[in-house]
Amino acid sequence: MSGPWTEWDHVLKIDPDKSLVDGETFEDVAATGTDAIEVGGTTGMTEEKMARVVDACGKYDVPVYIEPSNPASVVHSDRHDGYLIPVVMNAGDVTWITGAHKEWIRLDDDVDWSRTFTEAYIVLNPEASVATYTQANCDLEADEVAAYAEAAEHLLGQEIVYVEYSGTLGDTEKVQAAHDALDDATLFYGGGIHDYDSARQMASHSDVIVVGDLVHDEGADAVRETVEGAKDAKTPVQD
Repeated sequence: MSGPWTEWDHVLKIDPDKSLVDGETFEDVAATGTDAIEVGGTTGMTEEKMARVVDACGKYDVPVYIEPSNPASVVHSDRHDGYLIPVVMNAGDVTWITGAHKEWIRLDDDVDWSRTFTEAYIVLNPEASVATYTQANCDLEADEVAAYAEAAEHLLGQEIVYVEYSGTLGDTEKVQAAHDALDDATLFYGGGIHDYDSARQMASHSDVIVVGDLVHDEGADAVRETVEGAKDAKTPVQD
């Protein structure tokens, strides 16, 4: 599998429904050292908000991907590199497995399939908006998480498996179980990463960490620390 994410360590997720910290710009965000910027959020998404952030981020030399939470938030632009479409493996509402995807295809006559990829989400924080939104069954043991990851790769052909703990730092046993279950797919981890240490910890159990709220709450310098943590986790220890 040869998607660009196989070379990433860190992704910064920008929520178009939230603001940057006072005095900071998207140029500051792009200069954090992140490998890619993902634009998306669970609630409050509109095409206008999405387009504004994509246009602002797309000016810089960092790959930009749209992660739409509903068909209305998809924008067509030459400012971004592609689309990462969530498929929630443990959703209780099938809308978030195939339903919203069907509606997007039905309503959009201009889907760019050459730039469209999917992410197999496993949502594990029951308090998160995404868990409520998708009616996800978050009460999973490590072997169940591993089985979802394996099913995503081998039954559904997913190149990205995304363990999502949005709002809290995840259970490393479950994240590692997902990682161990994969052969070639890339494991993304998101949730609760707030500093160098938490970034390094979770990067040691996954392939790519995704940092989101931090950029809106604390700013670019805090994000830069997480980039350093993710990179250091992948650096071989010198004898």
